[in-house]
Amino acid sequence: MHSHELLREVLQDCSAKQVASELGLSLSLIYKWAEPADEPSGSGTVNPLDRIEGLLNCTKDARLVQWICQRAGGFFIKNPKANHAHPHFLVPATNQIVQEFADLLAVIATAAADNQITRDESKNIRVRWEQLKSVTESFVSCCEEGNFAPLKNAGVPAPKK
Repeated sequence: MHSHELLREVLQDCSAKQVASELGLSLSLIYKWAEPADEPSGSGTVNPLDRIEGLLNCTKDARLVQWICQRAGGFFIKNPKANHAHPHFLVPATNQIVQEFADLLAVIATAAADNQITRDESKNIRVRWEQLKSVTESFVSCCEEGNFAPLKNAGVPAPKK
């Protein structure tokens, strides 16, 4: 789906007039965002989604996407690359998830030992939680596709024979 198509759909649920008012922009500009900008006859203009994509392509920094996802109440996890490896990496990958969860619990237990959690401790908990979510999402994605090469490429050790 192109960005202008998404914006067109969004503007069906949210008033373009409201968007223009809240962003302090003209109504015509909001409507132009929902039109193709790259066609010779298109009357659209580069919209904020295209600009974010350009910024991401330029910087190659996924923190931009993570920031947007956090603002929307979510979390960004990059899709693993697809090529099919043997699933013998499944058990070590499962163990990695269990280890990540154990690490998270250790951070929580250490932080809560004095019956209070400081700002720094809460930041450490957040970091471990984000790592666990990332490892688990990659694992689930690999399971859904039957593609375990990303687990292999991530350095999960092969099982001993």
